[in-house]
Parts: sequence; C-alpha cells; structure tokens
Amino acid sequence: MNARVYMDWNATAPLRPESRAAMIAAMDVMGNPSSVHAEGRIAKAIIEKARGQVAEAFGASNADIAFTSGATEAAAIVMAGNDIKVAGIEHDCVAVWANVGLGADENGLVDIAEPVSSSLQAANSEMGVLQTLPNGLYLSDYVQAFGKIPCAFDWADVSFALLSAHKIGGPKGAGALVLKQGIDVLPLIKGGGQEQGRRSGTENVIGIAGFGAAAEAAARDLADGVWDQVAAVRDYLEERIIEVAPEVIIFGKDVKRLPNTSNFAIPGWKGETQVMQMDLAGFAISAGSACSSGKVKASRVLQAMGFDDITSSSAIRVSLGPMNTKDQIDGFVSAWGKAYSKFRAKAA
Repeated sequence: MNARVYMDWNATAPLRPESRAAMIAAMDVMGNPSSVHAEGRIAKAIIEKARGQVAEAFGASNADIAFTSGATEAAAIVMAGNDIKVAGIEHDCVAVWANVGLGADENGLVDIAEPVSSSLQAANSEMGVLQTLPNGLYLSDYVQAFGKIPCAFDWADVSFALLSAHKIGGPKGAGALVLKQGIDVLPLIKGGGQEQGRRSGTENVIGIAGFGAAAEAAARDLADGVWDQVAAVRDYLEERIIEVAPEVIIFGKDVKRLPNTSNFAIPGWKGETQVMQMDLAGFAISAGSACSSGKVKASRVLQAMGFDDITSSSAIRVSLGPMNTKDQIDGFVSAWGKAYSKFRAKAA
C-alpha cells in the first residue's frame, strides 16, 4: 500500500520537531506560572520566552500578546459586543460575531470604507487570496498568513490580530490575540487575571511553549525561502490540473495568493465527492475551511464572491507544505484525473 500524502496544510500543519521538543521539556516543569516561588518562576519564564518568540516571528515589537486557546477564542474577545463589519469570506470564528455586510469581488478582494469598525483577514483559508489591509483597521485574522508570507504586525495599522499555533506546526489548542499597545479589551473569561487580565485561567504552559518554538522555526523557514519552493510545487499542480481539465475554474488565480493554496472546481462535480475519492486514493485534501468542510453545503466564501450554488458546491482545496513534492503532485493528478474521467463519462 502506498503511503498517504497529506495536502491539507491550511487545516492544520504537521507538528514541528522543535515544537514537540519544547513541549516535552515543559511537561517536566511542575510550577504554576502565577506562583512566586522558584518553580512558578520557571514556568512563567517558559511563557515569557514563547511570548518573545511569537512577537519576534510576527514582527510585533510594539504590541502586546495575550495567549489564548486559539484564534477562535481570540476573535471572541475582541468581537463580542462590538458592531464590526466583515465580508462573507471571513472565517467562521470572525463572521459569527459580525455584521456580514461588506462585499467581495470575484477574486475575493474586499474594499473597506470604514476600517475602524471593520475586520479583514490577511489571507483567505480556502483560496489563499491576500488582502491589502487599510490603515486604521479594527481587526485582522493573520492565521493563514503567519509563517507562510512575510508579514508583521508592526507593518500594519491594525488594532488587533489573531494567530493560531497549529497552522504553523505548533500544537492544537494554543493561539494568541495581538494588541496594539495602548489598546485594551474587556475579558470574556474573568478570574485570576492572567495574561494581564485579558484571559484568566492558568496558562497552558505546554501548548504555549510549543507555540513559541513553532513560531521561531516558521520564521526561519520563511527567511530560508522554503515557501518559495512550495509555491513552485503549487504552480506545477495547477499546470497539471489544467492539462487534464482545461475547463477547470481556479479561484483567485489572477491575484496574489498564499504560496501553498489552490482552490478549484469542475462545476457539477461535488467537492465532498472529490474529497472522498481522493481520500480513498490516499490523498488528504478538503472542500474548504476545516471548520466547515465536514458540512455538506456550498462554500459560503465562494457564494460571497458571486459564484452560484453549483460551482460553490464543487470546489476543492489543495493546500501544500514543505514536505510535498512534484512526484506527489503527479500521483495526485493521476488519481484526480481518473476520477474526473469517470465523472465526465457519467455526466455525458
């Protein structure tokens, strides 16, 4: 049996060895980071080291970083109780709190008229489309952009940003809210006042240690040009797909995208069917965001871009990482092409 090929990095990235090592080391630290004795100070030092690692990797030297259970919790902290406008392409963790009234064009690009009361993602999880963030923006979801493209909180005039550890090879269940200095939030979780009162509860020392190590390693990969190599493999994938199916729609192909993401459709060939067929063939892909791809329905992101229900239900996402090769792409295209031929024969 051939080894399975993982091509769903936007859902979650494989755990980095640096992150694993940092978490294993943190498991042996017994102290509560809020305790003032030596054991507590050792645990606290692990958190502060990770805070520095994330800040440096994200270019957030002039910002505060509050660790959370993930980007979903971080979004809730800054979105709950606020009237913030978003477009329909935003991730569920942002859109669920917002007034979804902003428009997106057929490439997924959004124009913001009132930045101070709007949220706009840096990169879309389904298509990989990159946005130009306006000055004075309230919030930006950097979950997919962080670690894959050069970006820095200090470069953007944004009040808040969201980060997630497992998208960069850290552990699941750890994330961060990044805050511009001088701006604060009302905590959703009240109690002991941890994380400077922004998120009470004893910190997840192990997860935070893994997050910090992953952030440092991700920044190193980016500087070494690893994601430029991934972009070449992604482009090769799209060239091969077009050869097999010239009528394929590749979403966002003509605008700037993440280097690893390709979202495409053959209208009428349901995305979830393709996902199951490729899974049986040994390839892990998705039909959209991992938070919604398990639900059998059209992509609301593509619907927000103006595509009809048939097209929006037919899209699949292939999101690659540094471990994916052109040989794996050849194998995927061969399997996908065989399934495509059967679909075409059946539809004829």
